[in-house]
Amino acid sequence: MRQPEPEPQSFDRVLSSMCTEPHPDARAAAERFLATNPGDPATYESVAELEARAVEGLATLAAHSAPADAAGYVTSGGTEANVQAVRSARNRHGGSDGNEVNVVAPASAHFSFTKAAEVLGVELRTVPLDDDFRADVDAVAAAVNDGTALVVGVAGSTEYGRVDPIPELAAIAEEVGARFHVDAAWGGFVLPFTDHAWAFADAAVDTLTIDPHKYGQAPVPAGGLLAREDAALDALAVDTPYLESRSQATLTGTRSGAGVAGAVAAMDALWPDGYREAAERAADNADWLADELADRGYRVVEPELPLVAADVPESEFESLRDAGWKVSRTGAGELRVVCMPHVTRSALRAFVDDLDRIRR
Repeated sequence: MRQPEPEPQSFDRVLSSMCTEPHPDARAAAERFLATNPGDPATYESVAELEARAVEGLATLAAHSAPADAAGYVTSGGTEANVQAVRSARNRHGGSDGNEVNVVAPASAHFSFTKAAEVLGVELRTVPLDDDFRADVDAVAAAVNDGTALVVGVAGSTEYGRVDPIPELAAIAEEVGARFHVDAAWGGFVLPFTDHAWAFADAAVDTLTIDPHKYGQAPVPAGGLLAREDAALDALAVDTPYLESRSQATLTGTRSGAGVAGAVAAMDALWPDGYREAAERAADNADWLADELADRGYRVVEPELPLVAADVPESEFESLRDAGWKVSRTGAGELRVVCMPHVTRSALRAFVDDLDRIRR
């Protein structure tokens, strides 16, 4: 007997995810290019042209203004981009006088760097954060040595939405001859509308992760890896003798053109005004929620980007989940709410109303 088709997850009560509803134009474009393979650009020429446009669009965001001269490609997500950044830096590293090749990253770095270290056989040196959940610059400086292939900065951390001191970290990397990578997977589509220093225009950034399928409102999967110069991608290239394209710098090989086409369609529809409006609305929602929780006596981490963390007791947290709210915790156990484009003020009011009911 045929079973009823399951329905996709509604976003109505999803408050902790860094994914969101795709823009309608992005959804339609993804369907049109679903079966094309940007992993073989000589065969699938139209999607290859779209990928070049996607990279130009992402580079524009990372340059704050006019299109930047950056290399890159559309990845499956931030994990792949971060793994590739580590791989490129390792392959370009010139030697370490017997020291094991290492990557230095703050404790706030995404877990993809742990995966990268395990897969690529490099040492991951995780350094502490300062009192405001950003990378401790002195700790990073103490951790690097001639074996350091890569220093990592985070521009929009997944737990607290913090932006590391990117220029200072880039300077440390440059002093020891290491590459510098910025993980802006989540924050990259919000940061252009702030005064943060975070990208190629602000510091000696070698590679950068920025995901259209987060705030960019592209369909999943559509991540992004950008590089200041072609050499970073050249270090990743392998021969592909049976394809029309004779080499490949990507990690996954065959890829669906859906993510590429969806990313271009979303950026065409929303850059810059749509993204600016979404970022301002998200920031307002985060500030509103932080104030509401603080007024109720909860300890709240002041939002920097549109992410709210609050010290809500375990019993109340579980009751919110029982009420259907899709929420998660930070590593320290705080409630974590990410104000994505689908998170409306009315949804947050309903959330706070449920919290008040639970507290009574």
